[in-house]
Amino acid sequence: MRVLLGLLVGLTVGWLSWQALRDVLAAPVLARANHRGTVIPTGAGLVVTVAGLAAAAATALAAESGLVDAGLSQADTAVLTTVVGFALLGLVDDVVGWGGDGRGFRGHVAALARGRMTTGALKLVGGAALAVAASAPVSAGGLQLVGDAALVALAANLANQFDRAPGRALKVATLAFVLLAVPTGVPEALGGVAVAVGAGLVLLPADLGERLMLGDTGANAMGGVLGLGVVVATGPGTRLVVLVVVAALNLAGDLVSFSRVIDAVPVLRAVDRAGRRR
Repeated sequence: MRVLLGLLVGLTVGWLSWQALRDVLAAPVLARANHRGTVIPTGAGLVVTVAGLAAAAATALAAESGLVDAGLSQADTAVLTTVVGFALLGLVDDVVGWGGDGRGFRGHVAALARGRMTTGALKLVGGAALAVAASAPVSAGGLQLVGDAALVALAANLANQFDRAPGRALKVATLAFVLLAVPTGVPEALGGVAVAVGAGLVLLPADLGERLMLGDTGANAMGGVLGLGVVVATGPGTRLVVLVVVAALNLAGDLVSFSRVIDAVPVLRAVDRAGRRR
């Protein structure tokens, strides 16, 4: 019930946040050319962040006034930390985007080894630290915390690797949420994650229509929060399996093009292109 409510809240607050942020997203500093060369706003993932903050504030105030029995849980706070933190790191890359030759894990590490901090390297280092801070309240600590933090950080980066075509990152995020929520029995701990997913879904039609781009701001936040969802909703064994899969996909994304793989498989190609402009 709480997850369904979270989705509804995310859709509602996400839509309101998008309307409020239209002028902000239209700022010249966020204008970028997409794959067609059309200049549209990037960083639209700010909508997910603002929606998460608004929903958290409303929950806290409702609990304080006695309108609801429970306020923000540790999982909710961890989700909020993840969404805001990864969105901020992504926004820096969207706006500044410095050091483009340091692309991918190997490129970022190589740039750091030469004493050169690209915005991608900043996301790599800052994202790792953020993942530890966000995972600590909901992790068992020790080596488990290291694994949980790695899962969150790698999930954030993986979502960014999928964000190479209109709507793709949001489709993958939605599918990942369903595959997480249904097998685990839709636990209440996923309520905060559901808010973020609902807010992201508000942007899907505009993303598919190439009227905006999620940017690293949105992709990193969505990926990170889904990784945290695995941490709060599953046991250590499942988390380890997911960590291995996510790590392998991160490595694969550095070596091959996900777009080429998707285009080569008819089913994946059809799902990927559904709703997109020709």
